[in-house]
Amino acid sequence: MSTEMSKEERHPIESWLRMDRIPHIWCPGCGIGTTLTAVIAALEKIEANPDEVCVVSGIGCTGRAAGYLKFDSFHTTHGRAIPFATGIKLANPKLKVMVISGDGDLVAIGGNHFVHAARRNIDLTVICVNNFIYAMTGGQVAPTTPLTAYSTTSPYGNFEPPANIPRLAEAAGAVYVARWTALHVRRLTKSIVEAIQKPGFSVVEVISPCAQYYSRINRLGDGLDMMKFYHQNSLIKHMEPTENLDIQYQEQIIVGKFVDRERVPFTELQKEGCN
Repeated sequence: MSTEMSKEERHPIESWLRMDRIPHIWCPGCGIGTTLTAVIAALEKIEANPDEVCVVSGIGCTGRAAGYLKFDSFHTTHGRAIPFATGIKLANPKLKVMVISGDGDLVAIGGNHFVHAARRNIDLTVICVNNFIYAMTGGQVAPTTPLTAYSTTSPYGNFEPPANIPRLAEAAGAVYVARWTALHVRRLTKSIVEAIQKPGFSVVEVISPCAQYYSRINRLGDGLDMMKFYHQNSLIKHMEPTENLDIQYQEQIIVGKFVDRERVPFTELQKEGCN
């Protein structure tokens, strides 16, 4: 008797996933899987050809995303996803190159690459999943950990001002910047569509629960509790100045699209300089 599922029985996004690697490693209540679903939905909306899409990720929980996607993907070293992606884009400018990684990988260990790729306006779409902590390596304080929040390396509460990712991206030169939570799946999908189609360096920050480390050590409940908090405390304010987007511990989170401007991408400048 055949055990193969019929086309009708398969999950709608199964063709985009490496099913031999499922089930995934992410914890119950984590928002990374939801984010990955939004990425796939965005690619379907623009009718992307999988042969013309490439995803790069670094190290960390979100960094495992590249291994589950059924098209060309690269799981790179810690903090180096953006330079890998830059090399791919320069070698083959026709590719849609996406970087999917975490806040620690992209704006801490890889912060220098984030800044200079934005400055150069490399044509990349960066999806930064921000769970406020280094989750895979033991729950250490991250540059995005809100003031007073606990972590395994801030047992008396964090006293370092956290990074404001949208403000950093705008100041460095990004042409498109948005922020949503893992709860805002449809709005997140729309922003990813816009970011992919925008020539230049685009950033979409996704605020995600980490039920195993951040939520637990701060006694915030499970992933569902965090999603309820997002539902009650997210305020949509499109084009809000990025200096107003700091995230305070368990306070209102401003979400929306904040930057949408025009700059000539690096690949176009490169062509002009070589002619």
